[in-house]
Amino acid sequence: MKSLLSIYDLSAQEIWGIVSLAARLKSGRKKTAHLNGKSLGLIFEKPSTRTSVSFSVAMYELGGFPLMLDAKNLQRKRGESIYDTAQTLSRYLHGVVIRAFNHADVAEFASAAGIPVINGLTDQEHPCQILGDILTIAENKKIKTASALKKIKVAFVGDGNNVSYSLMASAAVMGFSFSMASPRGYEPGGRIVAKARDYAARSGAEIDIMASPQEAVRGADVIYTDVWTSMGAESELEKRKKAFKPYQVNRKLLEYAKPACIVMHCLPANRGEEATAEVLDGPRSVIFDQAENRLHIQKAILIHLLKDV
Repeated sequence: MKSLLSIYDLSAQEIWGIVSLAARLKSGRKKTAHLNGKSLGLIFEKPSTRTSVSFSVAMYELGGFPLMLDAKNLQRKRGESIYDTAQTLSRYLHGVVIRAFNHADVAEFASAAGIPVINGLTDQEHPCQILGDILTIAENKKIKTASALKKIKVAFVGDGNNVSYSLMASAAVMGFSFSMASPRGYEPGGRIVAKARDYAARSGAEIDIMASPQEAVRGADVIYTDVWTSMGAESELEKRKKAFKPYQVNRKLLEYAKPACIVMHCLPANRGEEATAEVLDGPRSVIFDQAENRLHIQKAILIHLLKDV
């Protein structure tokens, strides 16, 4: 049973197919019967705005039924095993979206389930966000083919977190250039980078990890940032603020990128920390295009995974 736990679960052809389908669905947004009679469970251990709303509306507009399941109210909270939960929900639903703290829990659920499982965010990856971001880049850079995407350079400035890992993975699979700047101790792990470079060797992508944000964004078409303190790391807030201060995306940093460079952020954002309000609300920012495109990409993901279930 096909699931989406990682960007690496998709080929370059599948990624571009999902992005292209999302673009078509967006151009003529209306309620359809693509998933008529299908039901989707949404299990959330973490707070969510864009993921929960976009998947719920997407499922409704495709003719299906979204069922929000608060993790605190499931029997898992009382000790029911992941296996038993996955087996049971597989008898009721056609697919499940899980937003969890531990990626291993979602992987275990998927291995036990008889239905597609979608990673709505874990500590390791955020694939649905990044698929929507590729749609946003394609729109803003007038990219019509997968091969044209290979000419793009994306720079991520900030923490080595799930968003940066999935963005790096998408570059490695699709073949576009990716550079990342993080303070020492917050860069992506060696195995994560090694896997990306292994895929990049086949796709032609360039993967560069460095300390200098200026060098990372030099010549970039896209500058991407995210919060310095992800959910679950709140105890490190003040320590992280100090370490990441030189990594703020601001007007001065943008001068190193291409004049037509766009600025991306998966939201929610802390204006004045990882990026200034001037940049996030300025003419180069596409953060709300990204947020909107979560809806359209979720539709394409759901059709890709659930249409034949």
